[in-house]
Amino acid sequence: MFVRIYTGDDGQSHLQEMDPLTEPTHRIATKPGEDLVFRTFEAGRDVEWHNPGRRQYLFMLAGQMEVSVQNGTTMIFSPGDVLLAEDMTGQGHLTRTVGSSYTSVSMGIPD
Repeated sequence: MFVRIYTGDDGQSHLQEMDPLTEPTHRIATKPGEDLVFRTFEAGRDVEWHNPGRRQYLFMLAGQMEVSVQNGTTMIFSPGDVLLAEDMTGQGHLTRTVGSSYTSVSMGIPD
C-alpha cells in the first residue's frame, strides 16, 4: 500500500491512496545531509495530534501502525507499506501501535 497524508484546503490532514509504483526503478532525489531514521515504538504507544517535522517517506519494516485523521479515516500500515507524510501544517494526525511494537524507517525529502 502506498498512501499520502497531506493538509487540505480545510487545514485538516487527509489520507489518499496512491497508485503503486509501476516502474522497475523509482529514484527520489534527496538533499545532502538528509538522513534515514530507524524507530521502534513499543506496544500501547499512542501519539496525539502531530505534524511531521519534515516532508518524508515512512517505510514500515515490522509490526503495524495505525494513522487517523480528523474526519475519522483510519488506515493500518504493515511491513512493506509506505506513507508519504506531507501534512506539515494544520491539525495533523494521530498514530498508535497496533498489537506489539512496530519498526519503521523514515527518509526526509526535499521541499
